[in-house]
Amino acid sequence: MPGMAPLARTMALAACVGLFSFELGAFERVQAPSPAKPEMTQNCPGLVAFDVPRIVPAAFRLALTPEQVRLTYVGHSTFLIESPQLVRIATDYNDYVRPPLQPDIVTMNHAHTTHFTDSPDPAIKYVLRGWGPTPDQPARHDITVKDVRVRNVPTNIRDWRGGTERHGNSIFIFEMANLCIAHLGHLHHTLNQQQLNEIGRVDVVLERARQNWTVEMSEVPSLVVSKTSLPTTPKVMVLPGH
Repeated sequence: MPGMAPLARTMALAACVGLFSFELGAFERVQAPSPAKPEMTQNCPGLVAFDVPRIVPAAFRLALTPEQVRLTYVGHSTFLIESPQLVRIATDYNDYVRPPLQPDIVTMNHAHTTHFTDSPDPAIKYVLRGWGPTPDQPARHDITVKDVRVRNVPTNIRDWRGGTERHGNSIFIFEMANLCIAHLGHLHHTLNQQQLNEIGRVDVVLERARQNWTVEMSEVPSLVVSKTSLPTTPKVMVLPGH
């Protein structure tokens, strides 16, 4: 559905199937593959401490509690993610669709020009590109900004000749408010066990599948979530966009 982004919570790793970087997003509760590797249960969520968020003018943005995260669908593959301390992240930051607020962190993938820019705003403190200088040198990011940790897991993409570009994409993991949020970028293949181990347990994941869950249409493009507010049964929340 053009201009809409679904959000859902599930009990399976939908990151493995049907994900071809459409402008869609979903909540998903996933369980670690059995047997679970230690890093899968320890690396996410909750590694970054959080405290009371700083106050911003009500007319500009409502403050979040320490357990809440705000997700706003901006357009195409760009979501604005805001932490309790109002660290702002824009996914797949590009020249075509940009968030109304200045992000502190932006992530990119270069399969299409609608997923990156060579001219990010110089005021952005952290510009995280999902690809490295060569196919043999994948991008590696792991930064902590206030109450947010951002890290990536390199994956492959299809090239324009129908072949494979190794490490041309990154799944970005955002840890905040005791949640793990994953943005898949331009994922073109099933994840292997090593990649699943690196990703760890995920609470929120942006993905394409939307036919197996209850669908609710939102009148506004923004949603505030917390660990306790995630639905107990699978649900897709469709956020309006452009």
